[in-house]
Amino acid sequence: MGLGFFLLPAGGVLSLTGVWLGSDTLISLSWIMWAAGILLLIAQRYRRPPDPRQLAVAAAAGDARAVRGLRTLALDARSQGRPEAAERMLRQAVKAGDVESMWELGRLVQEREGLAAAEPWFRMAAERGHVVARRLFREGGELNRDGTSPL
Repeated sequence: MGLGFFLLPAGGVLSLTGVWLGSDTLISLSWIMWAAGILLLIAQRYRRPPDPRQLAVAAAAGDARAVRGLRTLALDARSQGRPEAAERMLRQAVKAGDVESMWELGRLVQEREGLAAAEPWFRMAAERGHVVARRLFREGGELNRDGTSPL
């Protein structure tokens, strides 16, 4: 969403408070917040989305922001019904060692092929400390019902 979505309602609350208290200072501040919020929303609208190929190169070089950017783009692609693009970007983030991407790739594979097919991705995430993935491998967990498949 962004800061613009926060500034608009906050400016509205500040404006109403200023009117209620009769404070010209608060009303003036609210106009500044409204203007800043609108400008941020306009700027966000015309901002170019990051290039996944550039993010992949930067992620491979160890740039943590690029890895998070790839994961974000992948989750956006997944929500837009483009699972192939999501999987491609998640795999690139996994190559860079992103634990959260391992989990998300497991979830994507689970939706498509079932829990057994997703198990390697969940195990990879769990071995690297992903808390929710570790729960799958507890005794009685979905991937360790009988206790024979712990981490």
